[in-house]
Amino acid sequence: MHVRRVTIQSDRFPSREYYPFDLPVLQHTPRLEFDQPVTFFVGENGSGKSTLLKAIAEACGIYIWGGEQRARFDESPYEGWLHRYLEVEWSDGKVPGSFFAAESFRSFRQMLDDWATEDPELLDDFGSRSLMSQSHGQSHMAFFAHRYRLRGIYFLDEPENALSPRRQLELVAILRANAASGQAQFVVATHSPVVLSCPGAGVLSFDQVPLRSVRYQDTDHYRVYRELFRSL
Repeated sequence: MHVRRVTIQSDRFPSREYYPFDLPVLQHTPRLEFDQPVTFFVGENGSGKSTLLKAIAEACGIYIWGGEQRARFDESPYEGWLHRYLEVEWSDGKVPGSFFAAESFRSFRQMLDDWATEDPELLDDFGSRSLMSQSHGQSHMAFFAHRYRLRGIYFLDEPENALSPRRQLELVAILRANAASGQAQFVVATHSPVVLSCPGAGVLSFDQVPLRSVRYQDTDHYRVYRELFRSL
């Protein structure tokens, strides 16, 4: 693992009333331990998993690719501050990486196409084919298959959004192969029981306060789908 531990300095939070500092899981979880090269964040909507995922990426010095910026009606004055109160412990020195979120990926692939008009070799790192010329799911898989071969730490926020179940299994294979190489570490927020099935991965539940490690079979994601299929 490139990152061994992340400490949440909740005693330094500037507020406990505004998002994200009002989230109980952030107020009462002192640290996260990363014992496996693939770690999943799971939890209900609004539990804080994507918020913390993004903040850890920022604390690691990773650029968060933004989409179109628009005005907000009720934006927290502290919304982008969480990374300031995280301490990252590296095991082998700082490494590069990336943050993937489906909501901003379209902006990224459009910009990549713009750059490629001047320097087509830029596409070599993504399968030598324009990501814009592929379907949403195909472009995601092209990015995953080529980017994650490189040494680094990678954060993925609900990568299953555009993927069929079969493609999700292909993503699991990509995570396993690149994690096994010792080159890559992955931290993934997901609602998919298919993605969660990655063998040997750690699972941190945001439905617990403080958050804690759970077995795959003890997640709501697994239980809900198990009961669904049993009822058919």
